[in-house]
Amino acid sequence: MLYAYDSSVKQELELRKVRHFRSYFVFKRTFDIVFSILVLFFLLPAFAAISLCILISDGRPVFYRQKRIGRDGRVFDCLKFRTMRRDADRLLKELLDRNPVLLQEWRACQKLRDDPRIHPIGRFLRVSSLDELPQFVNVLKGEMSVVGPRPIVEDEMVRYGERINDYLLMKPGITGLWQVSGRNDTSYDQRVGLDVHYFQNRTTWLDLKIVWRTVGVFLFDHNGC
Repeated sequence: MLYAYDSSVKQELELRKVRHFRSYFVFKRTFDIVFSILVLFFLLPAFAAISLCILISDGRPVFYRQKRIGRDGRVFDCLKFRTMRRDADRLLKELLDRNPVLLQEWRACQKLRDDPRIHPIGRFLRVSSLDELPQFVNVLKGEMSVVGPRPIVEDEMVRYGERINDYLLMKPGITGLWQVSGRNDTSYDQRVGLDVHYFQNRTTWLDLKIVWRTVGVFLFDHNGC
């Protein structure tokens, strides 16, 4: 009798967990759509101004598409305003071939703190995080979420080790714990740890807190976002 009771309690707890996550995902998707539409609508003049500045300073294309890994391992085109010179890939190879210090930095972080490939307008867009505004289109398409882990490229998957499944069970986000936790001062291992922490503790309240903190970081502390 006790065994049957224990089984029924466990079953009820599992059902509660399922209902909790179902309601969480419904709210999350609804929030993603509404929030993205509002951002794209109210910032349409900013989109036009940024596009014009890029065209004048460095020509076409205005947008940059990069293959990123999404939920369940699906590959999608992650959109950004183009912040790098059109010959950025060639320049990166040349830089890493002749500069071992930069090569070590690239291997450690998959980025360069003082990246010479970035054009002048692009540097401002990166510091302000305005280069990521087009990703709200990815959110509307269901490829990303407003809050989630930073989207990674295929070569980065190995750096997650056995925790890669945690990443693959989530949609990548425009913002997340890493973005509001001083991302320029964190190692890649710390970034993975933040993604895993978010996966294990994600709730509607946590998502809203991250969005609120993102606004503060965007306005007052560009090192974090």
